[in-house]
Formats: sequence, structure tokens, C-alpha cells
Amino acid sequence: MPIANHEQYCKMLDSATKGGYAYPAINITSTSTANAALAAFAEMKSDGIIQVSTGGGKFASGSLGDMVLGSISLAQHIHLMAEKLDICIALHTDHCHPEHVDGFLIPLIEETEKRRAKGEKNLFNSHMFDGSVLPLEKNIEQSKQLLERCAKNEIILEIETGIVGGEEDGVNNEDAPADKLYTTPEDMVEIAKQLGPIGKFMYAATFGNVHGVYKPGNVKLKPEILKDGQAAVEKELGAQARHWLVFHGGSGSELSEIHETLDYGVIKMNVDTDTQYAYSRPIVDHMFKNYDAVLKVEGEVGNKKFYDPRSYMKLAEKNMKDRIIQSIKDLKADGKSILL
Repeated sequence: MPIANHEQYCKMLDSATKGGYAYPAINITSTSTANAALAAFAEMKSDGIIQVSTGGGKFASGSLGDMVLGSISLAQHIHLMAEKLDICIALHTDHCHPEHVDGFLIPLIEETEKRRAKGEKNLFNSHMFDGSVLPLEKNIEQSKQLLERCAKNEIILEIETGIVGGEEDGVNNEDAPADKLYTTPEDMVEIAKQLGPIGKFMYAATFGNVHGVYKPGNVKLKPEILKDGQAAVEKELGAQARHWLVFHGGSGSELSEIHETLDYGVIKMNVDTDTQYAYSRPIVDHMFKNYDAVLKVEGEVGNKKFYDPRSYMKLAEKNMKDRIIQSIKDLKADGKSILL
């Protein structure tokens, strides 16, 4: 069916809240990785979220290096493909830092405004403004301005306070102060007070999350931070003010910790590092096993069946699809579609 509309997207997130599950939000950089994500959600009969970062959009535009154009191109591809599926897919942009708001986020909101003026569907269902590098007051101020514009166009805004450690998409927080890795209950209450009256938003509160892959035990998550923050919000503002929470930097987390966050209101979990590896691994295997066939060694001609990109990209897509299926199951989202 067509990409989810605003009402359907809100129903997806509310259903996850009530049902104790979360949607894997899959970062994509190409039509190939987008197809892997769509195939996984369709096979599991699960609704899902597909997202594009500034870097992913820039890559998708090739030599143009245009993050907006690349994001639009990927979104249009997914709009077309989703028409053939019997599940709801939502489109999201990931981690827009303050320096990219004017050159990335605003142009994409404007693109949706143009589409709506012509009676067409939104290009993206939601956008993320990552103001976590800003002082909280400044972060909230800019988030409010963006949410006001998003709400007018039935776009959900995702925001973040605190810092997700590690490195992703060219942003390195490996040396972030320890206290910045944990959002406080006071922060979560203030966000609810300031943004709640404006419109729908998702909230990436930090509880020790780290981007990238680390050996078990290296990442010190404190899911109870989410529990305490939600309790503080409910006590001061009522149950209706509880947050739609987002889990960033989940690679390498214990499954028990992931499941615990679902109890505290996590309805979206970003998945990127693990799917990057899943996509790359079959390509490496293919090249090592078929070295003589993919190269014209010592005057030979190789074997076109093996160096045709389709031969190894379909293997990469399948492995990425399988890894996404694992995420869907881990987040208890399998078979969870609002259309069922």
C-alpha cells in the first residue's frame, strides 16, 4: 500500500506503545539497501520505518554530493515500491545536526509542503533534529521552532537530548563526558512540557547508548533511566504525556536490555551498523571465493557471471534482509501490522 499517512503512522507508534514492541528503523543508502529493508518487513508481515541520514542522502546522489536530492530520490523509490506491499512503511530522516538544518532538514520539509499544496502525500513522515550538541535550552528552542513547522504539515519530529557515544556518519562522540551519556528525569519532564503542546514528536533520550559495535559488556546501558524519566513525566503531567522513545546505538546490546527498554516506552530502534556488516559480508565472501573469475588476471577475461554486480548485490541484499528480520523478531514486531 502507499507509504503510511500521518494518522496511520501515529497509530503504528501508539500500537507499539500499547503492545510492548518497537519498530526497527533501518538506515539505507541506496535502492539496493532499501529493497532489502522492504523485503524484510514484507516477509515478516510487519510495519516498519526506513530512514536516510545526511550522509546516506549525499551518497545516494553520486557525484552530485547533494544530500537533499539523494534523500528525495531514495524516498521516491520507496514510495513506488511500497505501493505493492500489504504493510505500512514510514519514511524518516536520521540525525540532522544543527549545522545541516538549513541545508537538509528545511529543504525536505519544503519539499513536503510543495507536495501537500498539490494534494500529494508527504515525502517523509518524520524527521530527526539532533540538537544534543547544544545546551538543553538552545536545543529545546530550536526543536520547538522545527516542531511548529512540522506539525502544520503532519510531520512527526524526533529530537535528542544527551549524547550517544561512539561514532556514526562522520560524527565522533567517543570522548563525550560520561554525564552527557545519560538523560535526566528533569530533562524528560522539561521536553514534555515544552514540546507536548505543539505537536507529535519522538524522543531519543540517552541512557548510555553508543553508536557502533562493541564486544558484550563494553556498553554500559542503564535502561532504568527511561523508566525513571517516564515516571517523572507521568507524575507531573499525566499518563498522556509519556514519551514515544527512540533507542539509538543499540548494536551489541544484550537482548534482555533491549526488551527492558520496550517496557519503558521505546517504540523505535535505529539499526545501521549491523546491517552495514550484513550487506558487506557476502560481497567479501564472493570476491575471495571467486578471485580468478572477478578479475582479468594475467590476460584472462574473467567470468562475467561473477563480476556482474547483480551476482553479489543480490547476495548482499538477502543477508541484509535476514539481519533485519532478526531485528524485527528481537523487537517483538513480527506480524505486527495495523493492517492485520
